[in-house]
Amino acid sequence: MEPRINLFANAVGARIGKRIYAVSQAIQESPLPKDTQELVQLRASQINGCGFCVDIHTKDAAAAGETSARLGLVAAWRHSTVFTEAERAALALTEEGTRIADASQGVSDETWSLVRKHYDEDQAIALVSLVAMINATNRLGVILNNQGGSYEPGALADVAS
Repeated sequence: MEPRINLFANAVGARIGKRIYAVSQAIQESPLPKDTQELVQLRASQINGCGFCVDIHTKDAAAAGETSARLGLVAAWRHSTVFTEAERAALALTEEGTRIADASQGVSDETWSLVRKHYDEDQAIALVSLVAMINATNRLGVILNNQGGSYEPGALADVAS
């Protein structure tokens, strides 16, 4: 299957892509731990079925030193022992924030309480923004039919140029 449109080969698409990347850079530069950022992006991408983003975040996390055991267990994080309580709170927020249409309550007060227990205000804002941005990016990837498999770690940095 071929991508429907190359976002970056189009002037409007390139402007939008660069702005999405700029927001992502602000989140990456936040005090939210980098390993948590990759786990969150991977989990949302799994839920949304975005192979392109799963490929990116699996490879970037591995290149940054994340273990294959933890990467392999992200989809089953509730039934594993390899994630910290803080990471579990972030993954719960990711799932509830990604599945808003499936959950009548949206993000539960219990999950939000866990997030605030483990993350200060700057980190919480970065986490919420990350969940929103990866969901938007996943939708672009799925709608445009971008395929996973050929990503090289760090290649997204080329978007900024």
